[in-house]
Amino acid sequence: MARAARSRTPHTGTPKAPPLPPLRTRLDGGPHRPVHSALGLMAVTVLGAWLGLLLLGTLRVPVGPMDTAMALRPSLAGGTRINVSPLGDLELRSHHAPIRLDVDVDRLDPARSQALVDHPERFAGLQAEVTRDVTRGALGLALHSCVAVVSGATALGLAVYRRPRRALAAGGLALTVLAACAGTAYATWNPQSVLEPKFSGLLSSAPSVVGNARNIVSEFDVYQKELARLVTNVTKLYDATSTLPAYQPDPTTLRVLHVSDIHLNPASWQIIASLVKQYRINVIVDTGDTMDHGSAAENHFLDPVSTLGAPYVWVRGNHDSRTTQKYLAGRKHVTVLDNGRVARVAGVRIAGVGDPQFTPDRSVVAAGDPAERTAGGRLADALRTERLAGTPVDIALAHNPAAATEADGLVPLTLAGHVHHRENTTLPQGTRLMVEGSTGGGGLRAVQNDKPAPVQASVLYLDRRTKRLQAWDEITLGGLGLSRAEVSRHLPRENQPGATPARSRPPHPSGPASGPASPPVSPSSSRP
Repeated sequence: MARAARSRTPHTGTPKAPPLPPLRTRLDGGPHRPVHSALGLMAVTVLGAWLGLLLLGTLRVPVGPMDTAMALRPSLAGGTRINVSPLGDLELRSHHAPIRLDVDVDRLDPARSQALVDHPERFAGLQAEVTRDVTRGALGLALHSCVAVVSGATALGLAVYRRPRRALAAGGLALTVLAACAGTAYATWNPQSVLEPKFSGLLSSAPSVVGNARNIVSEFDVYQKELARLVTNVTKLYDATSTLPAYQPDPTTLRVLHVSDIHLNPASWQIIASLVKQYRINVIVDTGDTMDHGSAAENHFLDPVSTLGAPYVWVRGNHDSRTTQKYLAGRKHVTVLDNGRVARVAGVRIAGVGDPQFTPDRSVVAAGDPAERTAGGRLADALRTERLAGTPVDIALAHNPAAATEADGLVPLTLAGHVHHRENTTLPQGTRLMVEGSTGGGGLRAVQNDKPAPVQASVLYLDRRTKRLQAWDEITLGGLGLSRAEVSRHLPRENQPGATPARSRPPHPSGPASGPASPPVSPSSSRP
């Protein structure tokens, strides 16, 4: 009875706390916090959509003879950005929406370009072809981007909420946001934006090179002819590069590739890399004028020097600034020489001096040859010091031949550039001066000329023990507009008394004991 009474007596202790809501409910904001829940879902949606575009949103699209990569990216300003690496960017205020269209021009496809060269009548329909390719690419990019944002938002929603319904809601919201951005872009589309582009990087000089956009629109026939010539020249450069002969170098020699006066021609890096691979180059020597204006915007043009497959030795030219020199000095596998500095690279002792003049700076009056000879004097002083110390220099470098001549009698070989054509002389005191032509064919301006300058480089063969010149090959690509490659073999007089330079086709029957064998050149790729 007492137990029953106690059970009927009300409990007067501390009341029991209500149970906590499930963890998922609290993360979602719960039914009592709809605003927080909506904001959380929106944040997950936007972040997931951005990650989806970043990871999955790029689409490869062929546009005429070019291969491009198109992508949509979040942006407060909107617009269109066209990247032509390594030349720079072209920005268009094509629309106002929180999304930007990025187009990266990856490369010029040699096969499709050659088809244009073989059938010039196709240039008449090139504009329509490009328009079709861009339209097709834009439609494909739209579908691709829809899949990317839905996939990204759904995946992130599932990771955060662990509820399929909530994740699908994030995916649907991402698709809605993308559709709203696309609608805004369509409503604010400005086709006249092409008439007022913004150039950056090296393309900042594009209006002076190819004419401004208004002239292109109003005089399209003229521009079409220019475009045809540009495509033809660049395409035939690929052809000429591909016909360089195969070569098996003599293992008893060190092989030095001498290049100069690239003048911002990006195709030069491909040519140099091809020569390094085919001739198994031990060291590349660049005697300057790699740039055109020496501006900081041009610096990224130099990035390939670290990936050419051989150490790169460089001296400043009159188109290279101190900013250029500082940037190159920080690159891997690059040795910058100036003020007579001596470096041992691939077993060869090399000294060099930079050009004392920077001619793109019109505020300074050019000092001319006297300044060059003064710089050459500093180089000569360094050479004398090394010789007295019992560590003579094998090769001296300068950009201007006027400076290089000051090394006469102090070094067996000196290299220069500057004049855009080859010269090979023996100076009065016995030093051989080798002046290289333009490895850039005169630079980017070469593609505008009816008869562009040839692309020139030389391979020097040095005896591994004495470091003396045994032979050299002069390699000439017949300009950007001519599809031919020529390699000619030359022997120093002391190696073969009374000999005259021997062409590599037919091969020279014999060379010096320590010299290399002549490279085979196919008849189709060599012209006397």
